[in-house]
Amino acid sequence: MESQVNVAPPASKVKKILLRVLSVVFVLLLMGYVSRFLVSLSDHASGPAGFGRGIVHGAMMPCALPNLLFGKDVTIYALENTGRTYKLGYTVGVNGCGAIFFGIFFWRVNRWRKRLKR
Repeated sequence: MESQVNVAPPASKVKKILLRVLSVVFVLLLMGYVSRFLVSLSDHASGPAGFGRGIVHGAMMPCALPNLLFGKDVTIYALENTGRTYKLGYTVGVNGCGAIFFGIFFWRVNRWRKRLKR
């Protein structure tokens, strides 16, 4: 009769996982604070929102998730805007932020695949 012994994972592996979880929480908190700061700056600007504020609002859209999860309301779209130029800026901001996020994500996945092939 064979018995199996449960072995705890090495401390370095647990430490590595804990460090990653803490870094994700830190990044989410940082994104939340930055987005609230940018919204407060954007709200104080006078006149309709144009291309530049559209880029900022578009880039803030993905960053609004941590605030929305914790019940903080964040303005990510200006109702008083210049129309087409604001919408173009908003689109550039959303797509630029998405390209950065997914670019980093797929770069990491590619590194993991190469490491597993060795």
